[in-house]
Amino acid sequence: MSKDSIRRIGVLTGGGDCPGLNAVIRAVTKTAIYQHDLEVMGIEDGFLGLIRNRMHRLEPNDVSNILTRGGTILGTSNRANPARFAVATSPDGSPIFEDVTNRVLEHVAERRLDAIVCIGGDGTMTGAADLVKRGVRCVGVPKTIDNDLMHTEITFGFQTAINTATDALDRIHTTASSHHRVMIVEVMGRNAGWLTLHSGLASGSDVILIPEIPYEIDSVCRHCEQRSTRGKSFTIIAVSEGAMPKGGQQVVEQIVKDSPDPIRLGGISQVLTRQITERTSLECRATILGHVQRGGSPVPADRILGTTFGHQALQLILDGQFNRLVVMQQSRITSVPIEAVAGQQRLVPPDDPLIAAARAVGTCFGD
Repeated sequence: MSKDSIRRIGVLTGGGDCPGLNAVIRAVTKTAIYQHDLEVMGIEDGFLGLIRNRMHRLEPNDVSNILTRGGTILGTSNRANPARFAVATSPDGSPIFEDVTNRVLEHVAERRLDAIVCIGGDGTMTGAADLVKRGVRCVGVPKTIDNDLMHTEITFGFQTAINTATDALDRIHTTASSHHRVMIVEVMGRNAGWLTLHSGLASGSDVILIPEIPYEIDSVCRHCEQRSTRGKSFTIIAVSEGAMPKGGQQVVEQIVKDSPDPIRLGGISQVLTRQITERTSLECRATILGHVQRGGSPVPADRILGTTFGHQALQLILDGQFNRLVVMQQSRITSVPIEAVAGQQRLVPPDDPLIAAARAVGTCFGD
C-alpha cells in the first residue's frame, strides 16, 4: 500500500486506562489531519468498538485540550478479545466464547479503515497480532502503568503511576512515624515489580517486595524488629500485588470469567499484615492503592512520551510499516513487530541496577 492510498485510519485504546492515552489520541489525530489531510475514526471502548461497529469521526476540536486529561476520551475495555469474545452465558453461569473476528473484518471494511492505531499493553497487542494475521493493518503504541511490555524500556503512564505511588508512600510515612507502626502499601503491577521497585526506592521504603524475588515472611519480620531495636519506631513496606512467598502462590482477589485475562491479583498486603502481627509485637496496617494509580493528569514526561509515540505511529503507517509496535530502546524511538510482544511480560531481572542500589542503602527484599 502506498502512502497516497492511506485515506482513513482508526485509533483505539484497549485494556486498562492510564495517564497519557489522550496525548497519543491527540497526536495521532492532529498529525493525520493537519499534516496529511487524513480522516481519523475514533473506535469506542477498544476492540469492543470494532466488534459492535461503534466508532465516530474525530475532528481537531474533539482532541483539543485533552493533553492534560487522564483516562481516554474513546473509552476502553479489557474484556473484548475478538478471537475469544463472550457472546452469551450458559445455564451454569459461565460465559460462552466465540471467535468474532469475521465480524470485526466486516466492520473494518464497512468503515473503510486503511489502518488502525492500537494503543495498549500486552493483551491489546495480542489482539492486534491476531487481526494482523487476518489482513488488518495495525500499528501499536505501548501503554501500561506496569511498564512490563517486552522490547521497550518504558511505556507511557508509568512515570505518572510512579509519582502517584511515591506520593502515597511519602504520605504514609507521617502516620507510620506518629503511631510507631509497620505500614504496608500495596502497589499495582501484576507479575512485574517495576512500579513497586521504582516507587519504593523513590520513597525510601524500608522493605520492597516484588514478584521476581519471592520473600520469606520470617526475613521480613526480622527486618522490622531489627529496625525497632535500632531506634527506628516504624517501617514502611512497599509490596507489589503480585508478590508471593517462597514456595507459595500469589493472592488472587477475583476471577473475571468473561475476561481474556481473568485473574485479578490483590490482597497480599492484608495477608502480610496478619502474618507480621501474629509473629511480632509490632502494630501493622495495610493500604491498597488500587485504581488511584491509574488516574489523574499525566506528568509532563508521559505527555511528551505519548505525543512522540503517537507521531511515530502515524509515521509508520505512512511509510507502509504495518504490524509494528513503537518502542523506546536505548533512549531512541524505534519499532518492533507486534507479535514480538504479544502475550509476554517484561519482568525485573534479579541483577537490575535499581535492586543493587536499594540493597546498598539497607533495603530489605525479603529474601
